[in-house]
Amino acid sequence: MGMVMESAFSRLRANLRDPSGRKNALMLVGGKMIGVAIVLFLIHSLMPGAAHAQDASDSPDTVASINAINTAWVLIAAFLVFGMQVGFVMLEAGFAREREAVNILVEGIADTCICGILFWAIGFAFMFEDGNKFIGTHGFFLQNLPDTYGTTGVPLLAFWVFQFAFADTASTITSGAMVGRCGFIGDILYSIGVTGFIYPIVGHWAWGPDGWLALRGFHDFAGSTVVHTIGGTISLAGAIALGPRLGRVFRRDGGGPMPPHNLILGAVGGLILWFGWYGFNPGSTLSALDAQGIGRVSFNTTLAACSAGLTALFYSYARSGKWDLGLTVNGFLAGLVAITASCYWVNPTGAFFIGIIGAGAAIVGLEVLEYLRIDDPIGAVPVHMFAGMAGTISLGLFGAGRFGAATPIGADAVTPLLGTTSGTVTGLFYGGGTHVLWVQTYGTVSVMAAVLAASLVLMYAVKLTGTLRVSEAGEMEGLDLHEHGASGYPEFVVNRGMYTGMVASRVPVSAPAPTASGTTR
Repeated sequence: MGMVMESAFSRLRANLRDPSGRKNALMLVGGKMIGVAIVLFLIHSLMPGAAHAQDASDSPDTVASINAINTAWVLIAAFLVFGMQVGFVMLEAGFAREREAVNILVEGIADTCICGILFWAIGFAFMFEDGNKFIGTHGFFLQNLPDTYGTTGVPLLAFWVFQFAFADTASTITSGAMVGRCGFIGDILYSIGVTGFIYPIVGHWAWGPDGWLALRGFHDFAGSTVVHTIGGTISLAGAIALGPRLGRVFRRDGGGPMPPHNLILGAVGGLILWFGWYGFNPGSTLSALDAQGIGRVSFNTTLAACSAGLTALFYSYARSGKWDLGLTVNGFLAGLVAITASCYWVNPTGAFFIGIIGAGAAIVGLEVLEYLRIDDPIGAVPVHMFAGMAGTISLGLFGAGRFGAATPIGADAVTPLLGTTSGTVTGLFYGGGTHVLWVQTYGTVSVMAAVLAASLVLMYAVKLTGTLRVSEAGEMEGLDLHEHGASGYPEFVVNRGMYTGMVASRVPVSAPAPTASGTTR
């Protein structure tokens, strides 16, 4: 070891005696010093809070206004809601045909990216900032806004992440009834209209600080109307504009729904959505300190899903003598959609019956679409539009009149003189009369009607560009190969005839015999 060190020092002394060696050493040391200086300059520029502890954005007042516990809760809930995207693409891909599985995943990812950019640029401002009764008018690109959102104690950017996940959910719902024949360019075009304009502008009516529905006492705690009815209604408009898939024969014409290609994948996707709903509903308290509220919302969410799932399961058996998996999955999803508006203001009994109402609404929706010859491969319209509207209206029946709104420090405090809480909602069955029922009814019907009109205009405008529906040859080939050049199952043949080389035959899927489940997959 000593000989090695002595040899190294000898070489160093020899290099320093040589002019060229000294020059190289100085250049090496100087270059490293310049690099260190550049790094320090970047740290100084990009992290002003570290260099300027008294910067206005990090003032003691701003820090004091942030509630760290509530912020963590909102972000955890946001991550759960975003995880629902996995459930959505699995549900849709499983309940669709194998020829469009890749297309569903690509559309889901593209819609998420489009939503993120547009909700940052204009959507959040339209929806959550003040302006007038119909639209927010400032805060574009989140500029010139307070550090926290309202009085929540949650940083604006954290609240944005939570609401972005909601907007992304509405965008993904939209594609459900359009599976199997919508062109990818058309999907991008209508997604811009949905996430940039329709969803945030109509959402402002109910959730904006000065929205006209909010000012009239309309209640939608976590989005049965704002997220699900809007998404399901746009999906209906898309299905109408596109028309049915090739080979789709409806029950009244002697046919029936095309079968799903992977019920296991679809059912797992549905269960992932159920799990994500524990961020969707409880997270909408925006307050980790409202322990009673979070517990009640979580319980009501669970109970409604259970009663709805059993309703659909027993209905399928009563109709056909078979326990239908697909209808059961859509049943518990309909219960989750229905309870979303009222989960904070109802008691367990109300949640139980709202789940049944949601499942019943979805079952009726399935039959209505089948009768009207509207092709909805996934059941998006019955589950989200029909159940969303039914659930929102049901608050006017089952509002318990006992629970105030969530606040950053818990629930609304008891009013000293009156002995009651503010922000309670009392439905017809609990002595509240018909006022809440009426407000809930005209609120959700108004949203549905406005969204249907706007989205029909959007879909037919996209249709005029020739990009909304793929060509007949492309649809027969399958969207995966036609639009993306890839198959989700390259080594297998599923209802596609024989392979010719490495490419499946272009024989279209024929309509199966009528099924007894009533599903629209």
